[in-house]
Amino acid sequence: MADTIAAISTAIGEAGIGIVRMSGKESLNIGSKVFKGNKIENLKDGRNRELLYGHIIDKSKDQIIDEVLIVYMKGPYTYTREDMVEIYCHGGIISVKKVLELLLNEGAKLAEPGEFTKRAFLNGRLDLSQAEAVIDIIRSKTDKSFQVSLDQLEGSLSKSIKEIRNILLEMIAHVEVSIDFPDEDIEEVAYEDLENSGRIVMEKIEALLNTAERGKILRYGLNTVILGKPNVGKSSLLNAILRENRAIVTDIPGTTRDIIEEYVNIDGIPLKIIDTAGIRDTEDLVEKIGVDRAKETVEKADLVIVVFDVSRELSEEDYHIIELIQDKKAIILLNKTDLPNKYDEKFLKELVRDKEIITTSMTTGLGIDILEKSIKNMFYSGEVEIFSDTVVTNIRHKNQLEKAYKNIADGLTAIKSYVPLDCIEVDLKNCWENLGEISGDTVGEDILDKIFSEFCIGK
Repeated sequence: MADTIAAISTAIGEAGIGIVRMSGKESLNIGSKVFKGNKIENLKDGRNRELLYGHIIDKSKDQIIDEVLIVYMKGPYTYTREDMVEIYCHGGIISVKKVLELLLNEGAKLAEPGEFTKRAFLNGRLDLSQAEAVIDIIRSKTDKSFQVSLDQLEGSLSKSIKEIRNILLEMIAHVEVSIDFPDEDIEEVAYEDLENSGRIVMEKIEALLNTAERGKILRYGLNTVILGKPNVGKSSLLNAILRENRAIVTDIPGTTRDIIEEYVNIDGIPLKIIDTAGIRDTEDLVEKIGVDRAKETVEKADLVIVVFDVSRELSEEDYHIIELIQDKKAIILLNKTDLPNKYDEKFLKELVRDKEIITTSMTTGLGIDILEKSIKNMFYSGEVEIFSDTVVTNIRHKNQLEKAYKNIADGLTAIKSYVPLDCIEVDLKNCWENLGEISGDTVGEDILDKIFSEFCIGK
């Protein structure tokens, strides 16, 4: 980490301000080379954390690049725990780009994606789960997903993992003492104590895993597919949920030929809503591709909203759709109830088994509020509040917890069977190490590179 890195930290485009930041031991020197202040001319003459007004100047051309505010922050009390400089330029594409180019010409290195946060992790300011929470905050789509990510940044998950690892560390120490001093009384006490501690570890890991399904929804959104044959009201439903005319609505079947994706917030639940092409046999090549894609999205869906037109009798396409959703979480909408009813609802209930059926009319808005309430009930049992201070939102964290859970389960089985302690020690250490990959204590460089490559440049 000898290099001083620089990057644009704000989104490219028109805005009030744009921020260019540097981190590394040469930040102050490079900043001083390009800045000329109004009252305090040289950045080195300013105080730590003092905001200075002036201009960024390309001294080789004696050219003013932009009018700016600049601040020098001395490590270790910074985001990266290194010396940092932040330059507040006018927003837009040209200004920040020119300032960044000037810093690179003066010796800074262009930061890689997530490199500022990676340095914060490597320098001990954040553990790995906290660092990952940074990108979750940036990508949050609802207030609740933001709050969960913020809690994780503040260390809620880190604290839980640390508590579990400390219990495991005591267990490992107990085992090693018993191995080193193979006194019979000590060994009997060890097995009894290990079983009690192992149960506590298992319960704590299980409690975290139980939050993972809700956490996945909060982080990635509920993958919700709208399915039905052509012209039943799928696009109208999408527009009704979004409260805007996002999809084209006509009386012509097959209008939607490709996948339309939008995010919507329903009382804290982020829905990734996917409007699909109508399911039907067609000779139109483009529409057929859309139908095939629609079927593929159903396989990956967390929830399928199936729309039927009650003004038409059940058709072969309807029966095919019912087959597609038999093993999926699904809500059935009987749409166009403002028209004469030609459906046998009782017969349909037998076909879709235990799936909820809601009567709707996209023309009048009937049933949309019931649908939204049903979605909340299905995934939060009617409560949209988070039930725990710590929620597992990251798939990587969930995978490591599952590995750790298996380790401690195997360890408990061995303890109950009075397996030799050196064999039990292997399971306990594996559990400890798998949990350590969440906090970053035992993580490899390849995993770090993968995690931080998902960050945006400048963060």
